[in-house]
Amino acid sequence: MRDFTPYFRSTVGFDHLFNMLDQAADASNGYPPYNIERTDETHYRISVAVAGFAENDLTVEVKDGVLKVVGKREEAAKQGYLYQGIAGRAFERRFQLAEHVEVRAAKLENGLLHIDLERLVPEEKKPRRIAINAPELKTIEGQAKAA
Repeated sequence: MRDFTPYFRSTVGFDHLFNMLDQAADASNGYPPYNIERTDETHYRISVAVAGFAENDLTVEVKDGVLKVVGKREEAAKQGYLYQGIAGRAFERRFQLAEHVEVRAAKLENGLLHIDLERLVPEEKKPRRIAINAPELKTIEGQAKAA
């Protein structure tokens, strides 16, 4: 089980998301490895290690709040290998996205698939300052003059 304790200090309501991420990692035996980072208050990045996979071997899709990354390589002729230590087996990795989180981009770079996410909170859900109105003080001029 991964330790998401540092995230609990700065986020509220994501504990369910972190639990689901742990379950997804356990279900797929940790292959391929990945990182999840928070780049600022509303932006996140998932980086999946996909060494040996080309862009056309990978599929990234979102459906019903679930981000799915699938990798499937065309089998290369094995007869030339004396030793094959780079894993190239097919995989499927799923990530449950929190409410209002959208995928912005996916980019393959140096053997890592970077998936950029953004949390877009609708205006009606954003915090807003409420003015505190005190009743106006009124004087009754007729009574003040009579005294």
